[in-house]
Amino acid sequence: MQERLTELQNEAIEKVAQASSLKELNDVRVAYLGKKGPITEVLRGMGKLSAEERPEMGALVNEVREAIEAEISAKQQQLEEAAVNERLASETIDVTLPGRPVKTGSHHPLTKIIEEIEDLFIGMGYQIAEGPEVEKDYYNFEALNLPKGHPARDMQDSFYITEETLLRTHTSPVQARTMEKQGGEGPIRIICPGKVYRRDNDDATHSHQFMQIEGLVVGENIRMSDLKGTLAEFAKKMFGDDREIRLRPSFFPFTEPSVEMDISCKICGGHGCSVCKGTGWIEILGAGMVHPNVLEMAGYDSKKYTGFAFGMGPERIAMLKYGIDDIRHFYTNDIRFLKQFSRQE
Repeated sequence: MQERLTELQNEAIEKVAQASSLKELNDVRVAYLGKKGPITEVLRGMGKLSAEERPEMGALVNEVREAIEAEISAKQQQLEEAAVNERLASETIDVTLPGRPVKTGSHHPLTKIIEEIEDLFIGMGYQIAEGPEVEKDYYNFEALNLPKGHPARDMQDSFYITEETLLRTHTSPVQARTMEKQGGEGPIRIICPGKVYRRDNDDATHSHQFMQIEGLVVGENIRMSDLKGTLAEFAKKMFGDDREIRLRPSFFPFTEPSVEMDISCKICGGHGCSVCKGTGWIEILGAGMVHPNVLEMAGYDSKKYTGFAFGMGPERIAMLKYGIDDIRHFYTNDIRFLKQFSRQE
């Protein structure tokens, strides 16, 4: 039996040395040290030995088992190290190669303009107000001195959902809602940025969906000179200190008197060119003093309170500021157009 154990030890050690993978090594372990292996069979046959032979044979079996396990452990460590080295070699990174550039996004030009305008007016003490894009006819028209059947409604061809619900055609409903919420008391100084919708044919200067920013100031002793000073400051901050403004009489149902504001042409310095159509001026926004009817419908005493309002299109401002010639560029997601506006700009 002793000779059989020595033979099994030598045979197992030889197969351990020949194992080229962890799987093969484990197969050797199971074959020689498993429950059905030859060493286990030797242990089962020890019952036939005398009481004096059993301790000596048991010690010999343990020596053989420990010798085989030691060889298997050493071989396992060797194979694991080889596997790690092979993996490291296959995953080697050449740190001298240039890295792959990571493409980063940038602010959309309209977002940049809107945030710039917001920062400007926040610095002047205004708050930002928002409202629903799906609006009631009352706030979109009636509360703004545009009763049903008013001819000025035709100027804003609307997307109606029901007879009393539509996609808002301007952000003026936010002004009406804010005044109503105030309950006719206290001053208001807000700007209202947001999307608006009109049934219009898309072309280089028109879109069925566009952005609008409106402003509203209500308080005691608010005058036209306050409006002019505010707009002059806005023009200089947005377009440069050398920009001049002029106000021309106009008509809007929700303001009286109403004006349109022009800025001096940046291209020709006011002398006249193709951009300003030879006038030296470019129209930029509409404004006026809040109509007394609008104040009264919101609960304000028009004899005590006055106010002014203005509305501008960020697309038009961005087109003037960045020299963009087609409003559709803002909404077609052309990466060649958008990547011109870097994050650092």
